Amino acid sequence: MKKILIYLMLSLLIFNPVHTFADLAEGDMIVTLGENLTTSQKETLLSEMGAPEDVQIVTVSNQEEHQYLGKYVSKALIGTKAISSSAITIQPKGAGISVKTKNINWVTDEMYVNALITAGVKDAKVYITAPITVSGTAALTGIIKAYEISADTTIPEEVKQAANQEMVETAKLGDSIGDKNAAALIAKVKEEIAKNKPKNDQELQKIIEQAANDLNVTLTDEEMKRLMDFFNKLKDLNIDWNQVSDQLNKAKDRISKFLQSEEGQGFLDKLKQFFIWLIDAIKAIFS
Repeated sequence: MKKILIYLMLSLLIFNPVHTFADLAEGDMIVTLGENLTTSQKETLLSEMGAPEDVQIVTVSNQEEHQYLGKYVSKALIGTKAISSSAITIQPKGAGISVKTKNINWVTDEMYVNALITAGVKDAKVYITAPITVSGTAALTGIIKAYEISADTTIPEEVKQAANQEMVETAKLGDSIGDKNAAALIAKVKEEIAKNKPKNDQELQKIIEQAANDLNVTLTDEEMKRLMDFFNKLKDLNIDWNQVSDQLNKAKDRISKFLQSEEGQGFLDKLKQFFIWLIDAIKAIFS
């Protein structure tokens, strides 16, 4: 079941947007809703998102999901209903991308950030949700659709496809080496490609191997082959690698700032106290 939602998010990337919703300003929101949601579910999700009454809404169909995910997963896994939904809020220039999810159990926040950076999305706050627990991949299509409309821009079809493929590949890799490691590995490789632009397969493979070594993970031959194929495709696309590097740095900065903040320090203190309590409890058992 968890594979089924891969498609749900990835497929929201599909159409060339209608530009009548352009000229959204900082703080404005645009929402995407799965077309198979009930009226009650739509109302609940809009309330959950904090959407204003006049919010612009883009509908995402199951057909779109199949269009963008059909190359990477089976039709049976994509399913027959579109329910994953998302909200994108325009942020100040230079703010970077932030992602928050609810009822998403396969695609992580970091995976969304990575795929959106590949697609060229920047300076946006993204919220992804569903009325039931889903894998979350279909929402990616809607987010990119909404971004195109809000920014009055058209993302090339091949770049949308690459973002969808990245989402799937990262999620699959996460099943093997862990979600955090998978997202970190993809980000590390993209960052290195942005800096040094490998000229051949040998240089690209070295970058991937170094990223894996840095994370202390082992890739199978099949995983290495899939990553080589994906990154070879990615580096040959018309992608603004300077923007990719900039957005990746902002994503890292946001994590660092959180850890240094009062909220972050409070979290670390609570975590420290928990382990102190756990050690004392274990000592008490054996004393």
